[in-house]
Amino acid sequence: EPSTLFSFGHGGAYDFEDDVTYLPIDQVRIIDLGDADIVHTDTKRSHANTEAAVRKILESGALPVILGGDHSITAPCLAAYSEQPPLHVIHFDAHLDFVDERHGVRYGHGNPLRRASEMEWVTGMTQMGIRNVSSSNRDDYDDARKAGSEILSVRDVRRLGAEGTLARIPAGLRYYVTIDIDGFDPSIAPGTGTPSHGGFLYYEVLEILQGLASKGEVVGLDLVEVAPDYDPTGITSFLAAQLLMNVLGFVFHERSRKGAAL
Repeated sequence: EPSTLFSFGHGGAYDFEDDVTYLPIDQVRIIDLGDADIVHTDTKRSHANTEAAVRKILESGALPVILGGDHSITAPCLAAYSEQPPLHVIHFDAHLDFVDERHGVRYGHGNPLRRASEMEWVTGMTQMGIRNVSSSNRDDYDDARKAGSEILSVRDVRRLGAEGTLARIPAGLRYYVTIDIDGFDPSIAPGTGTPSHGGFLYYEVLEILQGLASKGEVVGLDLVEVAPDYDPTGITSFLAAQLLMNVLGFVFHERSRKGAAL
């Protein structure tokens, strides 16, 4: 949750392992723009408001970082990139989220990657962490692969390692990263609505994201499905905040190293 994220402060952070000071305050500004206007019981209007907010961020030249909320928000966030150059979606999740329609719902938390695949500016997807029985059926998996998705389970990623996994992601592209907290194992991220055992540990995801930042350009990021009320210890929110701060550090460090605008 935002209060946990900003409790980290923002004055730059020295990373002993990388020997780098990430997010130096004289180079990177992080601004909380508040919440999109959510109209309860009206998903269409809520998503339209979310899309409009992300478009404004893009128009300003800033990097959108969106905190959910459930995973349905990824569809309107990606819709905001319709006038931007093409992008590749990097998806961490226990679930494929590729259901077309269920009980009349097409824009819920089980549909966002299906909706993303229908956007002309989304040229492909790499979906990691998918495991166990979920809402998606065999046809959904077949459709995802036909649409150009690379689907890797947790065991696939562990077998490949970070370098092998990164080799499966097309290089030199613009990447939009969407992270469902249930991609992590519930032993470290219990605070979510649909936990699934056998998930990622922290460094497994962090090392992939660090490599991704140097492989191309990260142009947007969302992190969703954190449910603080389901975790009285607060470790899920802490994990989400720490992951975000590290990823932003990687992204802006690479931009600075390459001489790109921050």
